[in-house]
Amino acid sequence: MAYLYETHLHTIEGSACSDTPGKEYIAHMKKIGYSGIIVTDHFYNGNTAVPRTLPWKEWVENYCLGYEHAYEAAKDKDFDVFFGIEINFEGDEYLLYGIDKEWLLKTPEIIHMTRPELHKAVNAVGGIMLQAHPYRERGYLSTIHLAPNDVDGIECFNAENPDHQNSLGFRYGKEHSFLMSGGSDIHHLTQKHMGGMLFPYRLSSIKDYIKGFLGGDGTPVFVRDIDTIPDMTLDENKGLDISAFYHPVSEEKQLTEVSLPPTLPVVVH
Repeated sequence: MAYLYETHLHTIEGSACSDTPGKEYIAHMKKIGYSGIIVTDHFYNGNTAVPRTLPWKEWVENYCLGYEHAYEAAKDKDFDVFFGIEINFEGDEYLLYGIDKEWLLKTPEIIHMTRPELHKAVNAVGGIMLQAHPYRERGYLSTIHLAPNDVDGIECFNAENPDHQNSLGFRYGKEHSFLMSGGSDIHHLTQKHMGGMLFPYRLSSIKDYIKGFLGGDGTPVFVRDIDTIPDMTLDENKGLDISAFYHPVSEEKQLTEVSLPPTLPVVVH
């Protein structure tokens, strides 16, 4: 039996670019085969939906609402909801796992930390820091920033990135022998192309995810179109193995073999 987890997800409560309340993800993600999600809303230095004019305590309370609403909605649904963060520097973004609301409340200096300082602080409490979509290009970005010395791994597959950008990330991960993750970067329930991490066992906490990721137990996977997946909440489909529908990124040529170089300059920190 395989268990699929979304590692990169945005809610309307925390991310200005999402239109989906945290609680609305539960039924949708269960239907397409996920066992759980990690809510990773855009943090203070990124595209947050929470006004930065608020006092720190109030800002954190509001920022965590997407995760909290999703968690409450999933309580009796046999579905796991964990907390994470997506934090921004110079357009390069990082997924943080293993810190929580209490840590944020007592660590307002996080918004001023450098990449190495943040990495050290997250590791100090047993968390990990992964660079999200390292070769992402968008019209509002002028440079690709990479920080190979300040991460515990990278996101080699991001469903919101074109294949050639994902393949650059995959090559980067291989060149540095990074542990790699996959995620959908989902903002809207209409998204068809999805990804995640497949584990041979169920996770019970974000600590389980960290341990499984660092142990190499998770496999980055993807699906091109969720409409090809049967409704996994129906009784007749509950015995189906979700790994039959989500495929390893490492086995997809378009996601692993570089076909186009980056068009933006690359700065390595």
